[in-house]
Amino acid sequence: MKILSSAELRNNYRKVADECISTGEPIYITNNGEGELVVLSIEAYREEQTRQKIKKELLRIQAEKAAGKFEYISYDEFAERMKSVPMVAEKLDDIDDYE
Repeated sequence: MKILSSAELRNNYRKVADECISTGEPIYITNNGEGELVVLSIEAYREEQTRQKIKKELLRIQAEKAAGKFEYISYDEFAERMKSVPMVAEKLDDIDDYE
């Protein structure tokens, strides 16, 4: 974990930005010795947002499963339902011998 003062960020912005981009790691910025900001590359930020969305969805699914809200269906029925989803329907032809 790297910690810099706001003055170091101001005086060395390009160096700090390049480090965030190359490492993908956050840099913590302090002001008067207190934590104030976290600097993160856009790519790393987007990856973290994606992880959070996936985690949220998995937790929702886990809660639904625990509440008995899942419907279990055969592969054939699943494949039939997926035919209405254009991108999936194209791929289903490649896995006819799945079972």
